[in-house]
Amino acid sequence: MFKRIDHFAFYVKDRDKSIQFYEEHFGFQKYYEHEVPVPGIEKIAYLKLGDTVLELIHTPEGTKMHGFHFCLESDSFDADYARLKEAGIPVETEPHKTGARESREENWRRVVFLGPDGEQIEFRG
Repeated sequence: MFKRIDHFAFYVKDRDKSIQFYEEHFGFQKYYEHEVPVPGIEKIAYLKLGDTVLELIHTPEGTKMHGFHFCLESDSFDADYARLKEAGIPVETEPHKTGARESREENWRRVVFLGPDGEQIEFRG
């Protein structure tokens, strides 16, 4: 039976810019990159944060992401929010309370920022 989601994949127009963005602002680290024999795709890069993996599909012509987001859990919500806001990362949805799906999430908030290609990056905590 299935046990977890292995990775989240999305398109990026500028691979190096996206890698730097996720490493600098969210703590991901690139651990693998390869070329692919698919028209329109230059390379694919994989970044890891703990057990979370992002697959950045480099499409130099660009492809906008619509109706998509991924969510990270923060153990320091206010500090992470302030740091990203100060770095000039656009906020899509300001911090607000969110429903607790389990007891450890009581009094959590959520916020949504925008990545370099318009991808929505939510975090909760």
